Amino acid sequence: MDDDKQALFRKIPKVDQLMLDPRAEEFAATYPKSLILRAIHDVLDEIRSAIGAGSLANGSRLEKESVLSAVADTLRTMNRPSLRPVINATGVVVHTNLGRSILAERALRQFRPLAGGYSNLEYDLERGERGSRYVHVEEILKELTSAEAAMVVNNNAAAVLIALETLAKGRDVIVSRGQLVEIGGSFRIPDVMKKSGANMVEVGATNKTHLRDYEEVIGPDTALLLKVHTSNYQIIGFTQEVPLPELSGLGKRYGVPVMEDLGSGCLVDFSKAGLQSEPTVQDALSSGADLVTFSGDKLLGGPQAGILLGRKDLIDAIRRNQLNRALRIDKLTLLALEETLRLYRDMDAAVKEIPTLKMIFQSYGTISKKAQRAVKRVGNIKGKNFSLQLADGSSRAGGGALPAMELPSRLLSLAPKGLTAQFMESWLRNYDPPIISRVEKEHLLLDVRTIQERELKIVAEAIRELDGLTA
Repeated sequence: MDDDKQALFRKIPKVDQLMLDPRAEEFAATYPKSLILRAIHDVLDEIRSAIGAGSLANGSRLEKESVLSAVADTLRTMNRPSLRPVINATGVVVHTNLGRSILAERALRQFRPLAGGYSNLEYDLERGERGSRYVHVEEILKELTSAEAAMVVNNNAAAVLIALETLAKGRDVIVSRGQLVEIGGSFRIPDVMKKSGANMVEVGATNKTHLRDYEEVIGPDTALLLKVHTSNYQIIGFTQEVPLPELSGLGKRYGVPVMEDLGSGCLVDFSKAGLQSEPTVQDALSSGADLVTFSGDKLLGGPQAGILLGRKDLIDAIRRNQLNRALRIDKLTLLALEETLRLYRDMDAAVKEIPTLKMIFQSYGTISKKAQRAVKRVGNIKGKNFSLQLADGSSRAGGGALPAMELPSRLLSLAPKGLTAQFMESWLRNYDPPIISRVEKEHLLLDVRTIQERELKIVAEAIRELDGLTA
């Protein structure tokens, strides 16, 4: 090791010297001593590595004030929660990576009293004895959908798994080849079926399946006819699938239950608003499905949950399955789901108050006015780093739903000058709070459809700061 490096190593402040400094004592008012020590050690280790690599050529970073400033930055990073709020400016409404659906204010208002105290989660207040956690949502699910019975587990994959494991373990489940879907996280229907212990019997071709294909393979070991809604992709052209009423009729003739996995699942008829049609839960049940499963945090607009609806005898059997305890949901999820479902008693209120539905149903005119308000908040900028203008674009429902539906939207478009689009995207992503945008054709785009009204001020401030950066 050369003499210059040895000299720099000798100048590194000692841990005890840093801990006794008045500024370090100020840290103690906010951070525990163990975290302060860890931050100091991390900063000093980084300095030693820089000296050893030859990237620290002078002693300016070794001054006590400089080291303590680095410690302060490290403490802020260490103390910051890992799970943080972000601003979704991507235009994808149900963004899986960003937490899917936003809960309605009605649900949020109930969180503090329930989370901060005891509740009747599994206690029957009328009888004064142990009760079931599922009663808090079962009745309202039955009310909204006309199902005989209902239960809830922690997500739709779990709902499919427990249904198959309960009703078809060691027996055959008939499903169309065109419906062997894969969704995010490598969740595949064949893999879940294998895990459940059911035997998958594929029928038809990828693009065409006929009723006779199902009927030809029904036998004494057939436990279920399974229909899977391809909510995250579409096959177009020379295609055919068996409508649910026909499949249900076939199941009834042979005494075989019919199960439909709706995936996203929704309770609102999108076609009435001129949007792409999506099968509703009510439609599936009225068309004869004996069991329907779907997610709670996609088009429904609630928390993560897997909802099972259908015949009482089937739901009762699933409820008795020992897997149910492993897959059950907690009190806060039940609270959020119940409050979301209560809004569906008035469909107009649901569309206005459930953020997921509100964003999907927002008109182009409404979004245009919102975009103009955003530009007004930004105000005058220098324009050396980028030019700001409004542009037309398309939003998407997301969450593996309505893959072909594009929602006309307005976007804040930042055309690069002194800064690149990639730099601006990264800078906004590391803002506090992070703003998640997208880059297309070397322009940075922020879709105002998914930016909440309360977030417009933050986005405007970030754009002004970005404008003031030195390129």
